[in-house]
Amino acid sequence: MDLKAFFLWVSGFLFVFVLPSCHPNRQKSESYSYFQNSGEVFHTSYHIKYAYERSLEDEILAELDKFELSLNPFRENTIITKINNNIPVKPDPLFIEVFNKATEVSRMTEGKFDITASPLIDAWGFGFRNMKSITPEIIDSLKEFVGYDKIWIDSDGNVVKSDPRVQLNTSAISKGYSCDLVAQLLDSYGVENYMIEIGGEIVTKGLNDKGVCWRIGVDKPIDDSTGMQHELQTILSLCDKSLATSGNYRNFYVKEGKKYAHTIDPQTGYPSEQDILGATVIAEDCMTADAYATAFMASGLEKSKEIARKIPGLHYYFIYVKPDSTLDIAYSEGFEQFFAN
Repeated sequence: MDLKAFFLWVSGFLFVFVLPSCHPNRQKSESYSYFQNSGEVFHTSYHIKYAYERSLEDEILAELDKFELSLNPFRENTIITKINNNIPVKPDPLFIEVFNKATEVSRMTEGKFDITASPLIDAWGFGFRNMKSITPEIIDSLKEFVGYDKIWIDSDGNVVKSDPRVQLNTSAISKGYSCDLVAQLLDSYGVENYMIEIGGEIVTKGLNDKGVCWRIGVDKPIDDSTGMQHELQTILSLCDKSLATSGNYRNFYVKEGKKYAHTIDPQTGYPSEQDILGATVIAEDCMTADAYATAFMASGLEKSKEIARKIPGLHYYFIYVKPDSTLDIAYSEGFEQFFAN
């Protein structure tokens, strides 16, 4: 998982850390059982736990399928696939909501977040495996059709491109949005206590089955590219909040003795070479948290702090590399409220 705020997995079972509740006067519902549903969506796993009178798995699966039919670019005949292939299609409300939020975040971050950047990311390859074959000419040619300002929705609700080669990939925001969709579904059934985790992005409401706020463990920075060693840096306590993460301080490359995360700057087309190796973001909705966690990876520590101050209700926890290549943490004012006691 990408420096995901993670749950511990032991023999395939999910364990949530439990510490004293941050809402001592708030009681869990005694009349409902806690159900747990899990599976795969959008090429990642999901785990959903909630208190209700019956399982809502069928309803959850239907909602996730609706999400996929709109926003999965790797599935045929979805709305986003048709848009990428320049096949006339009217975007549905799900696509429009994600697109509008992506555009908003792109503007707020001055282009450090961009859902049209996948051609650049694909060219570099996973873990920059194609680094030796990349040339300035290749980057310049790809940048001709990369840029969030090269695609928009007109007044008639149609998607318009300035260049037909523009491609969309909402992976950096849509996992968070899928969590929000499931949360809206559970809210519509009156569910008061739930935790939704999709691909490491999380929405929480109310209390867990122990009657306390949901506990999310954040990995301690350890130089371990295998990902097999785990120690907890901290445990977060979440009630009625969303959380998303981006980056991986276990998976970096070294240039001139300094560590950098595998992040492409959408504006330059090159590795960002910023100091943040992992960003955990807490917000009121998961789509917002997801997008900004990605944007901060390409923005760097000081610029990310500046951006975060402009977003009401947004909190961050960064793991970053100092000039001497040692790791350190930085978190927003008020983030202390989320540390579990």
